[in-house]
Amino acid sequence: MFDEMDALAWGQAQGDRARKLFSAVVLAVLDDAVRDEKKIGPGAGVESITRWARSKDGRLVLSCAGIDPTERAVGGLAEFVRRGERVSSALRLGDGDAMAA
Repeated sequence: MFDEMDALAWGQAQGDRARKLFSAVVLAVLDDAVRDEKKIGPGAGVESITRWARSKDGRLVLSCAGIDPTERAVGGLAEFVRRGERVSSALRLGDGDAMAA
């Protein structure tokens, strides 16, 4: 019985690690799109993130990260890029907001 539970726990831990890995890929793509938005000009990063998120590879990565690759999710990614804030900065701000509350 314990062997089955250990195998189940190990499998779940592997799945969690895989989701974290794919989430890191999504964050890197967001950072690249924000960089494009600032470097190339308005709309460039938004176009690149929406094109990526709608592509076969993008949908697969989003799914593996635990994000349902719907048009609503694509819109949310595009809006994040439109705001022009790097992911690392947004995460730090989010941590500070949580601590203040």
